Amino acid sequence: MIARTISKKLGVNIDHVATLRQARLGEEPSVLEAALEAEQGGADSITVHLREDRRHIQDADVFELMEKIYVPLNLEMSVSPEILKLALKVRPPKACLVPEKRKELTTEGGLDLFSRKSPLIRTLDALLAKKVEVSLFIDPVEAQVREAARLGTYAIEIHTGSYANAMGKKKEREFFRVREAARLGQELGLHVHAGHGLNYENIFPLLAVPEILEFNIGHSIVSRAVFVGLAKAVQEMKKIIQAEGIGPKNSG
Repeated sequence: MIARTISKKLGVNIDHVATLRQARLGEEPSVLEAALEAEQGGADSITVHLREDRRHIQDADVFELMEKIYVPLNLEMSVSPEILKLALKVRPPKACLVPEKRKELTTEGGLDLFSRKSPLIRTLDALLAKKVEVSLFIDPVEAQVREAARLGTYAIEIHTGSYANAMGKKKEREFFRVREAARLGQELGLHVHAGHGLNYENIFPLLAVPEILEFNIGHSIVSRAVFVGLAKAVQEMKKIIQAEGIGPKNSG
C-alpha cells in the first residue's frame, strides 16, 4: 500500500511555450528557459509531449531539456516506433504513454489498454527495461485501471478532461469516477497521477483525493504566465496543491 502522507507533486507541461515559438518557427520563447522558470516556481517535474507531427516540442528540445534541467523530465509519447526509438536514446526518468490523433487540438481521451495491445506492450516493456518510470494515461474506468496494473506499469495518469469540462451534476459524477479510479489504482499498487484541463479553480475538489500523488498541468499555468510570469504562475499552483495558499483570483 502506498502511503497517503506523501506530499502531492506538480508536473508542469510546457508544450504551449513551444506552440508559441512554432507560430513563427523561430527561437523565442525558449522552451529551456520556460523549464528553468518552472523549476524556480517549484515544479517537481517538467512534462513535454513529443508528438508524431512535431507541432510544438521538437526532438532537440527533448535532448536539451534532458541535459540541462534539474528536476525529472516526463516525456509524453505515443506508442509509435519512431517516438519509442527516440525515447530509448533520451532515456528520460519518466514517460507517460498517451493516445494521439493527428487532427486533434489536444489529447482527447485516455489510452484504451485493450486495443493495439502489441505496440503498447512493446513500448512499455522497452521503456521499463531502461528503468524509465512509465505511466499510462487512461480514462477513469475500472477495467482500464485493472489492466494497467496487470501490465506492470509504474503509475497511471487519470484523464481529467471530462471532469474539467463538465457542469453541475455531471461534474459531480465525473469527480466520483476520478476518485474511485484513484482509489482502485492505489489498492492495486499503482502510483496515481491526474491531468488534463485542470486549472486554478477546478483542481480544489481533486486535492481532497489522497490517492492522487501528482498533478500534471500545462495550459492554465502557461495562460496565467502571460500576466504574472511563468515562475509566479507555477508558484501559485504549487501553493494550491500543497494547501499553502489560495488561487490567483484571491491572491491579490
